[in-house]
Amino acid sequence: MANDTTEKASNSRTAHDTLARKSREETIVSGGHLVAKALKCEGVDTIFTLCGGHIIDIYDGCIDEGIKVVDVRHEQVAAHAADGYARQTGRLGCVVTTAGPGCTNAVTGIATAFRSESPVLHIGGQAASSQHRMGGLQDLPHVDMMRPITKFSSTVASTERVADMVAMAARECFTGAPGPSYLEIPRDVLDREVPLESAVLPDAGKYRASIRSAGDPADIERLADLLVHSERPAILLGTQVWTCRGHEEALGLVRSLNLPAYFNGSGRGLLPPGDPHHFHRTRGDAFKKADVIVIVGTPFDFRMGYGKRLSPQATIVQIDLDYRTVGKNRDVDLGIVGDPGAVLQAVSDAVSGRSDNRSNTRTAWLDELRALERSKTERLMPMLTSDKTPISPYRVAWELNEFLGDDTIYIGDGGDVVTISAQAVQPRRPGHWMDPGALGSLGVGTGFALASKLVHPDKEILCYYGDGSFGMTAFDMETANRFGAPYIAVIGNNSAMNQIRYGQIAKYGENRGDIGNLLGDIPFSQFAQMLGGYGEEVHDPAEIAPALKRARAEVRGSGRSAVINIWVDPDEYAPGTKNQTMYK
Repeated sequence: MANDTTEKASNSRTAHDTLARKSREETIVSGGHLVAKALKCEGVDTIFTLCGGHIIDIYDGCIDEGIKVVDVRHEQVAAHAADGYARQTGRLGCVVTTAGPGCTNAVTGIATAFRSESPVLHIGGQAASSQHRMGGLQDLPHVDMMRPITKFSSTVASTERVADMVAMAARECFTGAPGPSYLEIPRDVLDREVPLESAVLPDAGKYRASIRSAGDPADIERLADLLVHSERPAILLGTQVWTCRGHEEALGLVRSLNLPAYFNGSGRGLLPPGDPHHFHRTRGDAFKKADVIVIVGTPFDFRMGYGKRLSPQATIVQIDLDYRTVGKNRDVDLGIVGDPGAVLQAVSDAVSGRSDNRSNTRTAWLDELRALERSKTERLMPMLTSDKTPISPYRVAWELNEFLGDDTIYIGDGGDVVTISAQAVQPRRPGHWMDPGALGSLGVGTGFALASKLVHPDKEILCYYGDGSFGMTAFDMETANRFGAPYIAVIGNNSAMNQIRYGQIAKYGENRGDIGNLLGDIPFSQFAQMLGGYGEEVHDPAEIAPALKRARAEVRGSGRSAVINIWVDPDEYAPGTKNQTMYK
């Protein structure tokens, strides 16, 4: 009996000690695990990375928090993938790089996100703070380098502040117009273990203010009045409309007021082709004749001729998330800073019930623009359906548009061939168009495709590359295959950096026009085959459609990416290239 009592007491003490020790162990957490906890709090379920000794504790934390670690072959792709993830989800994208070259390799992707207003958190490693200014491995002034291309750039000075600083950086990504943040964490700060109760760990959903501002009510009323009484209105819906997921509110206003709608950037696809309010080829004509022009979520940058392409007689309204963008490069008659969806919904509410004395005139205005759309399409059709060889890139653009399905996300990554594709390719749904944005970066496509397929495993992803851009990041097609995210790669191959080549020929003549821009004739179909996927070379325009269909079937069947390498005419250029409008 005594022995039983003693044994029970001993077992009880052992169990108590085990629980106490386990409790103490559970309250100790490293900086890397705090990063993962904070990312999970932000809704991040995937990080894109290339491994390095400075950051491996973050991976360990991600395993515990159920965050997927997608490791690529080049940090540029990781940054583009985080950008693509943000664009497709509307949530925070996250790229994690090691120090030194890991950070610098990602700069192009972060700069692309910056100019495209994409919410991306870049977490970078750094040599231990105890080695500050001692010349540690891969030590660089990352924070100073990243500051001009981010909304927030900082070092984390203590392990206790890791999660708090991640939350702070993430918050900045969504303040005003979205954009990237950079957070550097020294290795000793990341590896150090601290009691969990001593760490600053914000609670999800409890440290954010609403950012869906609808602007000044008086300005909303003024805009409603302008639109109700306008005879020839036009509205351009830009990237911010999709970024803020304000497309339903935007389309509600377009339909209620019978407005001709134009789209750029990620705004493409908000209305499907053939919709009575979808206009594609007549933006310049509309902007010359309109009496009221509403520009939503896009700056007056080179793509808009710095605002000079808008009629000086028109009343110009600009709606944007960033007050610095409104009225920049061109005066406006009314500027509203706020969330595009919230603003446009407020305008819809303000016009509700008002009589529109201009409805008949406005119908005539839309009919005029629609007739002009048909006329322009008819003039373009001989190029779009050309049977000439080498293949016209306009024919490729036409075939790509015919091939797209309702669930195909189209990604453009290149110079002239991709610019030409915009003449014909019309995505069927919101979020189904992706391009580099205002920075014009080449090499975005592979990361965008990888992220898009991971976010939407049931959708088809098609990336149209120039041969120059494909060569920059194509090896991460293996990453896409490895993570079960296959896609269709189509290459418009003219064996040149043709957009630049034209300008050189025009400026310096044929004898000096091919310097620094000619590439080798590469049968890229073999690249896909090397990775176990499907590849095909196309020299005949009649074979484009069958080749695309075979690629679709192979990707669906094998789970491997496919490459259709289409040899296009190197002497065919986009109108903007011939006019050099990108430089004007």
